[in-house]
Amino acid sequence: MQRRTSVGIATVTLVLGLAACADSTSPADTTGGSGDTSTGTDVGTTGVGTTGPDPDSGSESGDDSNTTGPEPLPDVWEPGVLLPSDEQPHPRGLLDRRGLIHTHSPFSHDACDEMPRDREGNLNAQCVQDLRRALCQVRHDFVMLTDHRESFSTSEFPDVLLHDPERGDTLLERDGMAVGNWASCDTEAPGVAPTLVLAGCEAATMAVALPQHAPGRGETYGQTTPAAIAELKDTGAVVLVAHTEDWETQELIDMDIDGFEMFNLHANLFANFAAGLEIINLALNDPEALPHSDLVIMPIFSEDPVYLERWGTVLSQGVQRVTTAGTDAHRNTFMELLPDGERLDSYRRMMHWFSNHLLVEDDGEGGFDDRALATALRSGRLYAAFEHLGYPRGFDASATSGDVTTEIGGQVAMADGLQINATAPTVRRLDPNATAPVVTVHVLRAIDGGFEEVAAGDDALAWTVDEPGAYRVEVRITPHHLQGYLGSYEALADTPRVWIYANPIYVVP
Repeated sequence: MQRRTSVGIATVTLVLGLAACADSTSPADTTGGSGDTSTGTDVGTTGVGTTGPDPDSGSESGDDSNTTGPEPLPDVWEPGVLLPSDEQPHPRGLLDRRGLIHTHSPFSHDACDEMPRDREGNLNAQCVQDLRRALCQVRHDFVMLTDHRESFSTSEFPDVLLHDPERGDTLLERDGMAVGNWASCDTEAPGVAPTLVLAGCEAATMAVALPQHAPGRGETYGQTTPAAIAELKDTGAVVLVAHTEDWETQELIDMDIDGFEMFNLHANLFANFAAGLEIINLALNDPEALPHSDLVIMPIFSEDPVYLERWGTVLSQGVQRVTTAGTDAHRNTFMELLPDGERLDSYRRMMHWFSNHLLVEDDGEGGFDDRALATALRSGRLYAAFEHLGYPRGFDASATSGDVTTEIGGQVAMADGLQINATAPTVRRLDPNATAPVVTVHVLRAIDGGFEEVAAGDDALAWTVDEPGAYRVEVRITPHHLQGYLGSYEALADTPRVWIYANPIYVVP
């Protein structure tokens, strides 16, 4: 089966036709492609200046007496305000670290408006700059790149880690080899913590957290054979597949992969293409009707029934697979500018809409490395949060049996009194003057054809398991707090939608 691995600008000719009608205000790019140009009207809330160290340890007040670092965070969150990871302690001592799993750099042949290199083979400097600036703006703890094999397999470490010593990057090394890159923000936002960049390849499978090239390189990346998957795992990669819509359920069951995607932004765009065209039309002809620029995903977003059906069916067969949310950013689809002066598909915008939260083991000093991330991912200790709706604080899900607690992704034996526990999060730094959102938590059991809800609650719930199966927790939100930010889509503020997808807990006989 031929797999779709990208959505290039060549596939959206109608959108480009609309773009040709726009006035020529797109920024010039002498290296090919259009830059993100994060210099529009919303730069006061989307720029690096508002993403300083989060003084969350002990307070959400926003007070920060550090005058030598970045500017303090605003007291309240609103669309366009980007926050670092929450430092609130996890109930059981894990570190909640958030980032991207599935995004493309100029080491993908179709990134950067399909011009990732110039005629001399040099990387598109503007596109690299856009990506590096976005890393500092969105403040993720990690990014697991997934570049396509045509360029990735013929490029070397540490280049594929976006390592740039002139920016102050620090390599993460093991056995004398570079396995990761702590991408510094010293030139973009002094005082902002670096992001751990890990390599990966989306081809036949999607190998992430690759510490080195597989021995077979492109040949291995391009196959789904048991031998190729085993070689990737032996290299140290977590082996996933992207674009769940392209895979038969039986394939997801039979292949010895670690997991697949529960959501993919490009697949979502294809499923709601008419809504995407309407956003472009409004951007060109009636920008006042648009939502806030960082909320344009809301009219386009929908839960994907194909993804949910295959996710539930696979788990119902007793197969354990981690699932992830794929940003699939290429910066190659929508170069039109929104009212904030930034292109619709900028790295910053796409990278902040949602993220994968990994619950990782503390290294004893409050830190983590690539292996800790990979272990958490393989173990399924992951939940996806759609943070354009607000950054969640306080979410927790687990199973308890006696004095034993099982984290999401874990396995526990059926027993009397076994409970699935869930705590609803709140929106960090929510404006006290805003209309409060309605947040609910739900427990769903995997069945053939998808999921069935078995319990729901407002703030927290503890549901007693009545039979073996795979159970996941989901958080839904009615985003009343976004009233006034949605333009002609104001009704969306009163419509419940998913906020968090958590991986399941496996209850076995």
